[in-house]
Amino acid sequence: MPRLLPTLSLTLGFALLATPLLAGDIEAGRQKAVICGFCHGADGNSQMEYTPSLAGQPDLYIQWQLVFFRAGTRQNANMTSVVEDLSNEDIRNLGAYYASLQPMKNPKPDENPELSRKGAEAAVGRRCASCHTDNYAGIKGTARLAGQREEYLIKALNEFKSGQRSGGSMAAMADVAYPLSEEEIYALAHYLAHLN
Repeated sequence: MPRLLPTLSLTLGFALLATPLLAGDIEAGRQKAVICGFCHGADGNSQMEYTPSLAGQPDLYIQWQLVFFRAGTRQNANMTSVVEDLSNEDIRNLGAYYASLQPMKNPKPDENPELSRKGAEAAVGRRCASCHTDNYAGIKGTARLAGQREEYLIKALNEFKSGQRSGGSMAAMADVAYPLSEEEIYALAHYLAHLN
């Protein structure tokens, strides 16, 4: 019987992994997101400097970031009071809601295509697409980068480079960001911000 226990545990573990995750309720997420809209935009497209747009971010990415903020793994004074009372169901609903929104298309033409070219080269050299997908729309727990606010991307890359930012993918992002020069960070952020 003792030999069956590990096998039974493994079988139950695989069965749990195969069980589909509960889908979040988009309407409940929309209602819960009213307070989020003050910073992240009523439609999930931020108009506030250094504040990321959430529209079109992958569902699981939103969920993980909210869990990291709630647990204190990621630190942000504005987020702390917002997430402390979120239930797991609230987090699922917010993930579903933001994933359902359309990211805003960048209305401005790229005023510095040479900087974008350098950013595209940096992205290829750092294999950014291997996690964030070929069109940088993100997938599962990996962030959408296409069309994100440029100054926010610069801030995030600098935080990963310095080790200041923690949470999901910290080791992979620190490995990617640490060797980036300041010029590469600006070029990469510029390139990604101008993708639609």
